Amino acid sequence: MDVLIHLFVGLHIIGIAALLGGFLTQMKAMGSGTARFVPGMLHGALTMLVTGAVLVGLNQADDHSVDNIKIGVKLALLIVILGLVYVKRDEERVDKRLFGLVGLLTCANIFIAVLWT
Repeated sequence: MDVLIHLFVGLHIIGIAALLGGFLTQMKAMGSGTARFVPGMLHGALTMLVTGAVLVGLNQADDHSVDNIKIGVKLALLIVILGLVYVKRDEERVDKRLFGLVGLLTCANIFIAVLWT
């Protein structure tokens, strides 16, 4: 079971890398007001959602304790991120405040995962 959990943790990290990487590649464009949500950001957020749900299930099945409040906060942030990226994915330009909000929420989600014990 540990190998399976580690596999999904790796996939979860790949998802966050795709989301954050898409944001970081658009930072220069954000400064000039031409940033857009690239497909990799949507795919990364969806990967995070699916692998996160699987990780919660696998950890509970393996009798590891799961902090449901932490998972709920992370899920709420991810749903906001996913909603913004999904709704605005076809727009040629995204408002820089909205784009920055996605980056901020993504970083918040990372720090919640790492620092909340």
